[in-house]
Amino acid sequence: MEGFTTAEMKRFNYLMSETDAAYHEAALKLGMSDSVMQIFYTICNAGDSCLLSDICKLSGTSKQTINSALRRLEAEGTIYLENVSGKKKRVCLTDSGKKLAESTVVRLIEIENSILDSWPKEEVEWYLRLTGKYLKEFREKIKEL
Repeated sequence: MEGFTTAEMKRFNYLMSETDAAYHEAALKLGMSDSVMQIFYTICNAGDSCLLSDICKLSGTSKQTINSALRRLEAEGTIYLENVSGKKKRVCLTDSGKKLAESTVVRLIEIENSILDSWPKEEVEWYLRLTGKYLKEFREKIKEL
């Protein structure tokens, strides 16, 4: 089977794959697994804690993988879980976890921010608007499968 993917879609897929590979490389350089980095990244975007369900949803990682990583982090003393209501749990950074986040994931977030800060505002808005538009339309088309 050849010829189904347009040149633009091939380029888009290549860029997405290379972006994922760059984040994996960052995780390795920071001494973290991808799942641990995703956990810390999601928590840092929320402050110093967030709902477990948000970590699974926003990271796109399976609940089983996240739970395995959380158990390790809890044993290491970098996070703790607290009940919110019913079965909902909040993942919180300990003081040790906050220090680890500052020396790892926060550095990555600063890199991301510096890149967008270096772009003209209209390019940032274009990028975000078009990426959001693509995502919205893709989700709508998936419903039709």
